[in-house]
Amino acid sequence: MSQTSCANMIPPSGGVKDTIPPKLISAVPRDSSKNTTTNKIVLTFDEFVEVKEISENIIVSPLPKNNPLIEYKLKNVTIKLKDSLEANTTYSINFGKSIRDVNEGNEAKNFTYTFSTGNIIDSNSLSGKIILAEDGKIDSTLIAILHRNTSDTAVYKTKPRYITKLKADGSFTFKNLPEGKFALYALPNDYSKKYDDSTKLFAFADSIISINKNSSPVTLYAFQEAKKKPTVSASTTSNDRDKKLRYQFDLASGKQDLLNDTFSLEFNKKLKTFDTLKMILYDTLYKKIANYSIIRDTLKNKINIIFKWQPNFQYTLLIQKDAVTDTNNSMLPKNDTIKFSTKKLEDYGSIKINFNKIDTSKNLVLQIIKDNKLIEAIKISEKILTRKLFNPGEYELRILLDKNKNGIWDAGNYKQRRQPEIVNAIKQKLGVRANWDNEIDINL
Repeated sequence: MSQTSCANMIPPSGGVKDTIPPKLISAVPRDSSKNTTTNKIVLTFDEFVEVKEISENIIVSPLPKNNPLIEYKLKNVTIKLKDSLEANTTYSINFGKSIRDVNEGNEAKNFTYTFSTGNIIDSNSLSGKIILAEDGKIDSTLIAILHRNTSDTAVYKTKPRYITKLKADGSFTFKNLPEGKFALYALPNDYSKKYDDSTKLFAFADSIISINKNSSPVTLYAFQEAKKKPTVSASTTSNDRDKKLRYQFDLASGKQDLLNDTFSLEFNKKLKTFDTLKMILYDTLYKKIANYSIIRDTLKNKINIIFKWQPNFQYTLLIQKDAVTDTNNSMLPKNDTIKFSTKKLEDYGSIKINFNKIDTSKNLVLQIIKDNKLIEAIKISEKILTRKLFNPGEYELRILLDKNKNGIWDAGNYKQRRQPEIVNAIKQKLGVRANWDNEIDINL
């Protein structure tokens, strides 16, 4: 009886990993061809390819009414344009990062195919940058758009003639443009490509853009004319605890901030009445404090105790149960006592900001930001700004060009042809250490 044995199967090592993107070896019609009449294009690459995320990547210029049909098989990519070709027009198809090899997914980044139905390939270009006016930052999801129709209403009613995406730094470039006059805008890359919602980010050029071989770069400042209103979802649960009138308060690090004159009690229901004589502030010896005020806010669910707090001091707030009532005439469950203390002077740092080469006559406002919230806005009237007490942390700094001198950023208005006020983001961060003299130089 014979005996056989099986050899161990060892997988191949695979060699060097392929990092080379697909390369075009032929095109029908050829790339940059002229007097083209066919709506079908076949691109052949040097390896097997696939086309992914077509709607997110591919841009056809001029923008078609109907999206082209794009198919791939083996080494070929086939494009079928559904719109009739316009005479004497240069077309380009930018594939973004959609064309990839099958094996390793290497992208043929920004591969572009171009052809013309006329005797020339248009070679004019327009470059620029789009900056968010409110904070000086970049939103690279926006697109720049060009309208051949330069009427102010075209951006509301029709799709643009040309679109292009932004790079990570907010810059953009239109290529293969014909000579002529265009209106330039910026919008989100949504399905409509129109300015149909005032809460959309939007930007517009002050004047008509003349496209030629010497077109100058353009900077646009995007803004939201109207802010989106936050949606409030009603609670669907209810229990006995929710039915009772309750309050809560929030203290930074468990202590009252000396830079905030307000100690707030926030209630779970709107208040119908409140009696300031039944809410009394004492010191540690239960001696009544003088010169504080108690105010109900406009939403009627918050009580604010306003006082110039002393450092490293303990306070006691006595609240009688009938000090407040809600709209159902419910009172607090019982009398209550709140004890809290204030921060020490050593808990804060001092800051000194030197404004170098800044013209203090230009209505500039320093914005101090933390966690995307405006902490303070300070008009720059001197070359040096100092604060003896400032909360520790890391802050962003921005400079607002306050045209109307109201101390806040103002959005633009397209119908009134009013550009937004401009905010410049400062690269340096303001780092504040407790019990430390913190200094920074700002150069614009």
